[in-house]
Amino acid sequence: MRSIVAMLVAAGSLCAVGGAVHAQAGGPGAPWRGAGPQPCFGIDAFATQCAAPPRTIVIRAGRLFDSNGGRVLTDRVIVIRGDRITDIGTAEQTKVPENAQIIDLSDATVLPGLIDAHTHMFNTPRPGMSRELSTLIAVQNVQADLRAGFTSIRDMSSHDNGYADIDIREAIDKGLIDGPRAQVSTRGIRWEEPGYSVPPNPLGPAIVRDVDEARAAVRDQIGHGADWIKLFPGGAYSFTQDGTAQYVTTYPLAVLQALIDETHKLGHKTACHVFGGEGLKNAIVAGCDTVEHAFGLDQEQAKLMVQKGLYYDPTLQRYIEPYMDDNDDKSTGGKYRMSTIFAGAVTLASKTQGMKIMMGSGADGATYVHGTQALDFEALVKRGGLTPARAIQAGTVINAEIMGVKDRVGSIDRGKFADVIAVAGDPVADITELKRVKFVMKGGKIIRDELTH
Repeated sequence: MRSIVAMLVAAGSLCAVGGAVHAQAGGPGAPWRGAGPQPCFGIDAFATQCAAPPRTIVIRAGRLFDSNGGRVLTDRVIVIRGDRITDIGTAEQTKVPENAQIIDLSDATVLPGLIDAHTHMFNTPRPGMSRELSTLIAVQNVQADLRAGFTSIRDMSSHDNGYADIDIREAIDKGLIDGPRAQVSTRGIRWEEPGYSVPPNPLGPAIVRDVDEARAAVRDQIGHGADWIKLFPGGAYSFTQDGTAQYVTTYPLAVLQALIDETHKLGHKTACHVFGGEGLKNAIVAGCDTVEHAFGLDQEQAKLMVQKGLYYDPTLQRYIEPYMDDNDDKSTGGKYRMSTIFAGAVTLASKTQGMKIMMGSGADGATYVHGTQALDFEALVKRGGLTPARAIQAGTVINAEIMGVKDRVGSIDRGKFADVIAVAGDPVADITELKRVKFVMKGGKIIRDELTH
């Protein structure tokens, strides 16, 4: 016979926690018989404090960056109810509701929450590191991103942490932790070269060897909850003695096409890590939705990307870091540097009519610290040839567009989430102002305020 305790647990009268059994004090829908007033219940069905009721907030913006038009407007009023913007206009046009909380940013520039389209919330685990510690570091990373003004992110593989990025995404969405709205790509999918056997790692990238395995890997990751499928059509680069850049190509074109087609069939999008050469050509021909990095991008390829409606996410700062030059100086005797070639490719893209350039950092905790991604806005302007306004649009409306969330984020408009940031100066005049974000609101909740306090 089962014990009385076991039967009570099975019946839901008791619940086991940490090896002990505790009497339930009332669950969802039941009268509360525990400590304090009636609580709410979290995603684990345990009691938690209820969220504060929706309130009305009015922001007075001295300057406001209109990300749709790429211009700065003056003397605007933003009305927020709960987590949404309900009205926006000039001070004369916009009625301020009674009893609204007023946030005076009359001396600041207000912008929509920024979007980083290429992050890695998880660091690659060190030997002996627990899953729990990896997760705590990921939480720290996303919170640093949010405090820096990035209210949305697209995370581009979990760095050998399996599907844990889905847990972080869900924890943020459910209000367990503060962090940016996240789209995630989980494990990623890599190609195994013939004759080379990669040790199986259920937390690492899926390994495929043919078209059927490629399609199955896509279905598996989307089935687990991936928003994007991260692909790797190309790998490392090197220089010949005459300075010609050479790039490693991975997937055969047929396999890459199958990966992309299966992803599209299931209503999702692909992001392709590729530096140049045949792999870059294949990524564009096969229709990868976002082309990441693309050091060797040329004019013909850029025009084809525009024709096919593909987006370019250079992650410029990540690959013009000093260590890159150190490595190239060592391998070429100081003759050739990829950072110069790469900056030229981004400049070429910026001059290509119709090219959709994104802002993605590649922040990964290795050489690029979370919370410092505004360096990429500066790099896009000073090394990539974008105007400050276009760089800001890359990190707002352009990213929102390719991520399929332009109806919710990316600009300050009626009906969208109240994701709002502010800086003291004018980032259109000085793009480095975005490195000094002083006010952050996500969904009507103030995360940071160094301007009014």
